[in-house]
Amino acid sequence: MKIIAESSSTRTDWVLVDNDRIVEHAFTTGLNPYFQSRREISHSIRLELPETFFRHRWEHVHFYCAGCATVEKTKIMESSLVAQFKTPVTVETDLLGAARGLLVNKSGLACILGTGSNSCFYDGKEIVKNVRPLGYILGDEGSNAYMGKIFIADLLKELAPKELMSSFYDKYQLSINTLMDQVYTNSLPNRSLAQYSFFLADNIDNEYVYNLVYNSLMAFFVRNISQYDYANHPIAFVGSTCVMYESILRQVAQDFGAEIAKITKYSMPGLVEFHTSAKQ
Repeated sequence: MKIIAESSSTRTDWVLVDNDRIVEHAFTTGLNPYFQSRREISHSIRLELPETFFRHRWEHVHFYCAGCATVEKTKIMESSLVAQFKTPVTVETDLLGAARGLLVNKSGLACILGTGSNSCFYDGKEIVKNVRPLGYILGDEGSNAYMGKIFIADLLKELAPKELMSSFYDKYQLSINTLMDQVYTNSLPNRSLAQYSFFLADNIDNEYVYNLVYNSLMAFFVRNISQYDYANHPIAFVGSTCVMYESILRQVAQDFGAEIAKITKYSMPGLVEFHTSAKQ
């Protein structure tokens, strides 16, 4: 039996697998060594994960994680997982997890659109090309955090429509100072910004909101997808953003001249298939 887990900045999806059968399935908060220490990660795993996951020493732990793009950050995650499970551990990036989950053993373009965004060309086993995502300040085009950042900036500069601004303040009851603190003093500002994308989704019939979402998703294609051979390979998307704005995403792809093969909220079913069929 083995553990397979995939973590974004906001949520971690865990499964305990016996051959190709899922024995236990659980969710915890997101784990990211870029923002969290080893102690914080270990604390979260131990307190939030069901006891079932700690009853035995398993065959292997396959963990896919946001923030594990460097050796230093990967070691933080590895040491936390080994300390908790006393089991051999392999830590890979969340992007490889998305690619394997979306395409399993076929080649194509795999894209994440959630709290953040990322993309790659996957050869059926490994990532062979990746346009740097650059995070919520310099990149993450098309993500919830990216849309939230644009909207909050327009809100604070009073560039958003007045009726939308009024609706926002009525709903959240937040002051300008509180919004600023969420961005500049919060340890996880991307999560704070990302939550406001759901307000945009609730107001998608507003012309300003529709254009903001459309332009954000188009920016993802222009600044990322354009650097791959997208005309000759399937494009697959995973994440909360691509599902929430699926109709707009498909329109953007059509306008860009690309074709989307798959849109899904979760990549775990494909990951289970990859690790059982490949006997990883």
